[in-house]
Amino acid sequence: MARPTILVVGAGFAGVECVRRLERELSPGEAEILLVTPFSYQLYLPLLPQVAAGVLTPQSVALSLRRSTRHRTRIVPGGAIGIDTAAKAVVVRKITGETVAQRYDHLVLAPGSITRTFDIPGLVEHARGMKTLAEAAYIRDHVIAQLDIADASHDEAERASRLQFVVVGGGYAGTETAACLQRLTTAAVKRYPRLDPRQIKWHLIDIAPKLMPELGDRLGAVALDILHRRGIEVSLGVSVAKAGPETVTFTDGRELPCRTLIWTAGVAASPLMATLGTETVKGRLLVRPDMTVPGADGVFALGDAAAVPDLAKGDGAVCPPTAQHAMRQGRKAAANVIASLRGAPLEPYVHKDLGLVVDLGGKDAVSKPLGIELRGLPAQVVARGYHWGAVRTGVAKTRVLTNWLLNAVAGDDFVRTGFLARKPGTLRDFEYTDAYLSDDQVREHTAALRAGI
Repeated sequence: MARPTILVVGAGFAGVECVRRLERELSPGEAEILLVTPFSYQLYLPLLPQVAAGVLTPQSVALSLRRSTRHRTRIVPGGAIGIDTAAKAVVVRKITGETVAQRYDHLVLAPGSITRTFDIPGLVEHARGMKTLAEAAYIRDHVIAQLDIADASHDEAERASRLQFVVVGGGYAGTETAACLQRLTTAAVKRYPRLDPRQIKWHLIDIAPKLMPELGDRLGAVALDILHRRGIEVSLGVSVAKAGPETVTFTDGRELPCRTLIWTAGVAASPLMATLGTETVKGRLLVRPDMTVPGADGVFALGDAAAVPDLAKGDGAVCPPTAQHAMRQGRKAAANVIASLRGAPLEPYVHKDLGLVVDLGGKDAVSKPLGIELRGLPAQVVARGYHWGAVRTGVAKTRVLTNWLLNAVAGDDFVRTGFLARKPGTLRDFEYTDAYLSDDQVREHTAALRAGI
């Protein structure tokens, strides 16, 4: 009898943890494991701002999926663009451009999220994101390029627009991005004698009334004070009204000369979830506490793309889209897939939040592990200790630690790699939101499989 096929979509925290447990707990004869992902690495997303700032190399946060001694998963290099639960098939567009229908017996959906955008004129054409390794590498090149061009320019208006930087989003990603990149430009300007450091201005804006409200009022105020002392202008209750190639207009009426708009204002579930045809909650797939999808036999969903009930909080809460939840959901989903294969009962996912860490670069950080409020160096030790421990492989741990030490001792060389030098590198270039299929298109690709049911 043929082995059942377990198909996992997505190589983020949830998908990789699920695959690792499946490889560890299942014998090769019990099931075939497939993983659909465009890249054969897991991206450690929380450290992307440090890649953009040059503190870490891109390879440090791209953790190879093939380094595991238990690796036997077949990686399908591509992206899932549609799902047909009746045919038990996922439509995959490979990196070659070929489209195939991949059968499954058990499906684990962990495609993650995309950058959340709004209908703001010029946003997708001119804003940069901080969601992928390519975006982080591009932003570093772009920021240093602005210093290079401003240094060579004799036009004061051009200098002003190239030396103003706007980050939208007062959550962890936006705050860390603004803090890390501001440190980069502050250190770099010493190598540009023709530039006046006072001309370099960083702006962090968010429509919310508080900065990182999950930290609480006191730690939020500490983080705000750190940013202010560094010269970062923080505007709360404000968003972008219009974005252009050389200007950004805020909702409070201000218009800034600016050629760098970095958009980190939240995430939205992968559009893949809409192709499933089942109920969603704000775009996230509705699932039971055991992460099974109602009305879809053999389908589990977890991570940023699923509304997993947060039983530890109760009152109808769903788990936030954080790494700590995604990792633990991945392990529990794997356990439930194994249980379903062996005819055992499935268990609900329960996890109490362990706290939050925010690395602002250097000795600056705010952390709240297990509800304990920390700031300064103790918070930084906790923040970097947490990230170092969460990085999955020993090689990656060594790279991260070596990069941190080298950057602390020697600083940065402020070198551009030329990555996508002739492309704008905006949200439109990096977010493939138009790749997903309609229901009719999915059925066209799975027609042969349906005929054999």
